[in-house]
Amino acid sequence: MFFQRLKRLFIPRNKEPYLSLSQLLGFHPNNVKLYEQALTHRSSHLPDGKRPCNNERLEFLGDAILGATVADILYKHFPNKKEGFLTSVRSKIVQRETLNRIALEMGLDKMTVASIRPNSHNNYVYGNALEALIGAIYLDHGYRKCFKFVKERMIGHYLSLEKLARKEMNFKSNLLEWGQKEKLRIDFELTDTYSDKNKNQIFHTAVSVGGNPLGTGTGYTKKESQQAAAKKAIRKIRTDKNVQSLIAELKRQSSPEPEETPSHEE
Repeated sequence: MFFQRLKRLFIPRNKEPYLSLSQLLGFHPNNVKLYEQALTHRSSHLPDGKRPCNNERLEFLGDAILGATVADILYKHFPNKKEGFLTSVRSKIVQRETLNRIALEMGLDKMTVASIRPNSHNNYVYGNALEALIGAIYLDHGYRKCFKFVKERMIGHYLSLEKLARKEMNFKSNLLEWGQKEKLRIDFELTDTYSDKNKNQIFHTAVSVGGNPLGTGTGYTKKESQQAAAKKAIRKIRTDKNVQSLIAELKRQSSPEPEETPSHEE
């Protein structure tokens, strides 16, 4: 049976190669079918070739619930911080890369039913499944259980709010500000667009400093690809001695030549 593997998740077994879903959640599910749906990617097929009900609707719901619970948690955790700070930290938590990492560390890759390769480029299947799981929790147990799951099981186990608050997020903005300060031109160029096997559009962006290429990045949006490219460029600027020498030369070339002081004949 297609969901037989999923249903075994609710029965703790010492020899089970993966954690049971009830252990992961910290409570017993009421409506098992909701969680089966949450862990079913749209690429999966039934034995007769038909597509089962997938997790896209639950992902949509879970995305909204996650945003609300994270905002609730941050509002209470940082009582003296302004809106901009809270928005920035929330973005760092709910971004695809963070959710995908948490999902993998939780073991959702062993629970999710999908027919695509787990190592395919820019694969956020498991992060999306995590959002869908939150949607299922909300429908099954309500907001309070969602809040507790996000606060204790997600953030409490896999994130540090203090470290996250200090972490740089907007790499593109940071790079542009650096370029303005150093009087160096920063250019982002969309170099390619193509589709993955699931027909999702992928963008490829290159970034250059003073006309010299420093990094490339890919993403499912132009902004995502620009952020990835800027992140690589910033890393090179900080750690690559050859790049640092190049920047020093660019700054020297951009600096105006000092005017000669005219000599005074007596």
